[in-house]
Parts: sequence; structure tokens; C-alpha cells
Amino acid sequence: MFRILRFPGNINLMRKAVTLRPRLRGFNGLMQPSEVASHFQPVSKNNIEALLARVAAGVTDPRAGIFGPDSISWRINRESALFLGAGRAALLQLAHPWVAAALRQHSSLLNQPVARFHNTFRIVFTMVFGTLDQALAAARHLYSLHTRITGDLTEDIAGWKRGDHYEANEINALRWVFATLVDSALLAYESVFGALPSQDRERFYHEAKTLAALFGIPAASLPANLEDFSAYFQAMCTAGDSSGALGVNADARAMAGNLLQGAGSWIRPPRWYRALTTSWLPVRLREEFHLSFSPADQLSAARALRRIPSVCRRFPAALRFIGPWHEAQARLVGRRLGLIGRLANRFWIGAARMPFDREE
Repeated sequence: MFRILRFPGNINLMRKAVTLRPRLRGFNGLMQPSEVASHFQPVSKNNIEALLARVAAGVTDPRAGIFGPDSISWRINRESALFLGAGRAALLQLAHPWVAAALRQHSSLLNQPVARFHNTFRIVFTMVFGTLDQALAAARHLYSLHTRITGDLTEDIAGWKRGDHYEANEINALRWVFATLVDSALLAYESVFGALPSQDRERFYHEAKTLAALFGIPAASLPANLEDFSAYFQAMCTAGDSSGALGVNADARAMAGNLLQGAGSWIRPPRWYRALTTSWLPVRLREEFHLSFSPADQLSAARALRRIPSVCRRFPAALRFIGPWHEAQARLVGRRLGLIGRLANRFWIGAARMPFDREE
């Protein structure tokens, strides 16, 4: 997840909410950088294997994977509209100095944002839509990649100090990356398909906690419910830059620029996508990333939010739903993945099939 480079409902309410510092209702997972050193929580090999064993024990149909076709995780994550939130999630992650430093010091894909998206989606979608064996293999693969991503910060940024040590397999950092994916997925989905009933939101978050275990995050290290999760997320976004965990440096700013310009790829995000991504960021981070949000940009984002829902709802299934969902559907009925599904996979995960399939 360090290589990548969702509380919506009413979008205006969401924007207003991130300007407030909420009370964290008993969840103690929000730590200032000065506290992390004394509460450093690396994920050991034994830790990840215990979490994976617990996930496997709760699966009733290994062929359907950790969630299955009746889950709300499949219902939400199958939508290609979730790509609307991908840029926002990536920038929120870059705002964590550990992530920016890890990408600068360990990634060979700094100028290839599409390749980074593919690497991330290939793992995450395999966890969601793959068989149990594929999901577990993806988790072990991610853990192994993360074991090599360690280092020290090279400058003071936000509440962090030069020389502070970071590790990708550390619960506080993993929790933030995971939170950006969950919050951005919900935001994008509800922007297109309308607000989910509260019970479906809660169910989605409950299922997401199972997915978090595959990243190495135990349930005890996550907010207990969606309300507490929202409070944690908002507090991370609004904590002051001199003491908070998030802050944007020159490296993060450059990587964000590359991402929004589609550097290293023939795909150039259109203006409305850049404007929408910017509109969904907290004002403080928008300013720290030096992102333009002129009246013309604001109008572009507003037009996109008005027009996209009707467009997405009219898409045929081949375009509306992502490749890994098509692959999972084919697997469950004993059918080979067709050309359209393989092409969709190429677009979403950079490969014709999800990885770690023992039957291939």
C-alpha cells in the first residue's frame, strides 16, 4: 500500500465536517508524531499470519473469497465510479511524510503514477474479489514488499523530525493508508449513487475491517464503528501542521503534480478530474499541495458532480463494473473470463487476470 500511490452522504456536509476537530469518543488510535516513537507497533510475521488465520477461519466458501457476491464490499468495490476517489486517496496518503519518504527512497515508479495505481489495485482487488487462497497470497506478498520499506525522514515535516524512523509494516501508518481507501471509496460511491442507508454504511465498514487484517491491522487497532472512524479521519486531516501527522513537503508536492498530470502515461487526467480531486481535499492540504482551485476549477468540479451520476448509471455492465468483479463472476459459474473481462482487467490492474491463481 505504501507503493500507491471514504463519510460522505451529503458532500457539502462532508466538506464542512473536515474543518472541525471532533471528539474521538474513546478511540485512542490517533497519535501525534511525538507519541508514535514510544508506541511504535511493527507488524511481525507471526502477527500477520495470526490475522490471516483468523480471516480464513471466517470464510465459508473459499472459492468466493473473503466476502463473496452477497457482500456490500463486492457491491461497492465493483463500481468503476470508485476511480473518482482514487486521486484523492493517493494525495491523502502522500500527505503522510512516511509515505512520501518511502516512495522517494524505495520506489522505482516515482514518475509513473498509472503503474503505481496498477500495483495497488492488483493487490487490493485480488484481496476483495479473489479466492481465499488468492487473497491470502496477496496479503503475504504485500507484507513481504513492506518488510523492505524502512528508513529515516530526511527533514522536519508537520510534527515529525528529521531522523525519525519509519516502517511500512507499522500499524499507525497502515491505518492511515487504509483509512484513505475506505473514506474515498464511500465518498466516490455516494457521489454517484446517492447516500447509502446507515446500516449499509456500517456493514461496509465492518467488512472493511476484515480487509484491514490482510494489511496487517488488527481490529483492536481500528475505530469500533463508522462514526468513530469518521472522527479519526477528520482529526487526522485537521490536526495542526506543527503537531499533526500530516504535512506536505516538496517531494510529496512533486509526486502529486506528476499524478494529476498523468506523468509517464498516455492517460492525462482531464481538468474536471483534477478539479474534483482538489475539491475533495481538506483546505489545509489543498493549500500545502499548491493546488489551483480557481472559480473555473470550482465550476468544473460542480459540473462533474452533476453530470457523472446519470452517465455512470447508463453504462453497460462491461464498463460500469471493474475487471476483477467480472473475473470473480466468471469463476463462480465455472466460466472462463472473456475478452471484455480481460481487457477490463488490463485497464484496472495492468494484467489480464488477478494474480496468485493456482488454477492458471
